[in-house]
Amino acid sequence: MRITGIRERTVPISRHADPALPSGGLTTSIVALITDVVRDGRPVVGFGFSSIGRFGQGGLLAERFIPRLQEAAPEDLLDDAGGNLDPWRVWSVLMQGEKSGGHGDRTVAVGTLDMAVWDAAAKIAGQPLHVLLDERLQRDPPADGRVKLYAGGGYYYPHDDRRHLAEEVRRFLDLGYTHVKIKIGGASLDEDLRRIETVLALLPGGDHLAVDAMNTYDRAACLTAVDALAPFGLRWFEDICPPLDFETLAAAAQAYPSPIAAGEPLFSLDEARLLARHGGLRPERDILLFDPTHCYGLTHFLRIVEHMTACGWPRSAFWPHGGHLFTLHVVHALGLGGSEVNPFCFQPFGGLADDAELTDGTAAPPTAPGIGFETRAGLRDLFETLLDD
Repeated sequence: MRITGIRERTVPISRHADPALPSGGLTTSIVALITDVVRDGRPVVGFGFSSIGRFGQGGLLAERFIPRLQEAAPEDLLDDAGGNLDPWRVWSVLMQGEKSGGHGDRTVAVGTLDMAVWDAAAKIAGQPLHVLLDERLQRDPPADGRVKLYAGGGYYYPHDDRRHLAEEVRRFLDLGYTHVKIKIGGASLDEDLRRIETVLALLPGGDHLAVDAMNTYDRAACLTAVDALAPFGLRWFEDICPPLDFETLAAAAQAYPSPIAAGEPLFSLDEARLLARHGGLRPERDILLFDPTHCYGLTHFLRIVEHMTACGWPRSAFWPHGGHLFTLHVVHALGLGGSEVNPFCFQPFGGLADDAELTDGTAAPPTAPGIGFETRAGLRDLFETLLDD
């Protein structure tokens, strides 16, 4: 078999259900990896995108990584039998000539193609991605096929913020989510405390709410926020300082009694090692948020999981960032703690399959071959436009 074409495009995405609300011009890249394998009369196509929050990667994809993949010898991309893609071999081809360090946005570009490779490989095998992963990694499938979830969102609204925030959280709960995450750090601490109190009035307790400061606090603001948030007993306090300020992170972990979540803006095994060594986090309590797409793809993310577990972190501590079907498969296959879902923001990428059954805040991955992007009508239609071009 061989790859016959790769297409990519940058598309806008929004932090809000209403894309007309300001969202900072955020974009993502979508890719279609076309193979010569035919199923049901059509070539098998693997789809991928750049997860969310880091803008599109069109330049790196078009100028560097897609040509590198297209110019590779087919045998360098395939498994030993020659009938399917080997994601590890593909990843090695993508990284040929790349120097160590200076990871930058290339991590996201590689992860975008890596997602499409895994989607294609699972489709060629005729399996959902989590089943293929269980086989490739020689892991027993979980006895309970459901994954713990939380609903992500809660971005600031330009007008009447707390009323809109409460409406959004009520919609999460109406869908069946039991835990939610909202943003803080973009307003005064007093206003953020009022946002938290607004949402807590709708939930059973503080342990059903996580907050994400999006790495905005300097050391003084971080430690002030730690003191202010401690009485709420929140599920976790996420991204509380600049991602490489491990000294401040360690000081916050020493002062804050509830769980801290970190790792979303760390994209490599190098950075994971630094977090484990200098971050001062508590493996028995805290949360790791590495995004499988942003971390040079799932293929590299597996190395991060291996390293952190060797450092004493349980797999239950991993709650990957992303909020989409790819992370749902990864969590299921690797036996991780749970997954973010973005029911309303970052559409059509965020959310579960259109026919997913959400029970007690849990859901199962799609059973369709591959990642199952086709189980979301809007997302399927968007990816199909790559094939119409």
